[in-house]
Amino acid sequence: MNKRILVVEDDVAIGHLIRMTLSTQHYEYDIVHDGGSALQKTLSMRPDVIILDLGLPDIDGVHIIQKIRSWSQTPIIVVSARGEEYDKINALDAGADDYVTKPFSVEELLARIRVALRRNTSEQSLDQAQPIFVNGDLQIDYLANTVFVHGKEVHLTPIEYKLLVVLSKHVGKVLTHNFLLKEVWQTVLQSDVPSLRVFMATLRKKIEEDPANPKYIQTHIRVGYRMLRHGEEE
Repeated sequence: MNKRILVVEDDVAIGHLIRMTLSTQHYEYDIVHDGGSALQKTLSMRPDVIILDLGLPDIDGVHIIQKIRSWSQTPIIVVSARGEEYDKINALDAGADDYVTKPFSVEELLARIRVALRRNTSEQSLDQAQPIFVNGDLQIDYLANTVFVHGKEVHLTPIEYKLLVVLSKHVGKVLTHNFLLKEVWQTVLQSDVPSLRVFMATLRKKIEEDPANPKYIQTHIRVGYRMLRHGEEE
């Protein structure tokens, strides 16, 4: 069964570009041009991925994300001309999975869609209460609270372990600094961001073969971090 994609875009030219892109890959899709239609179509269509513009004529895209997240975890890829860090962080904190800034390449958009679809599949697997997470040579035993790389146990501090678990349970999704602070420290203080960066650096040193060129934890500068699925393209 072909994957279903809902496109929410009021710019006719960009909507046409996305339509042609999805057609060449044989995705099923529908396009709507305002927020009200987006919410209705999300309920009736049950898409596998939503591609969402933020600057819609009736409802701000961030509000749409919040509404959808109240009943659905469908991956949401924001495609927007708003390129400021503030806009990215707001969208991601509201529940978006990824953020692509206009103008964008067709190849980049298709890659982000594939990542979102894989993430959705992996989360469905995690929902079946699998006790062990495997990503390439990285293995996390959630029941035993242990981590292995290349079959050898890696000793992490409690905070490093919590960070790794949160990243693994949202593999493929960009997690903002605020989200990670709330999940691990139960606070959202900007003064804690430097500590987060330090712990992330020490975590990388323990699980990455080359911390300067990480294959597991990707940095999104001034926004947050994402765990890459092993072998996933940029």
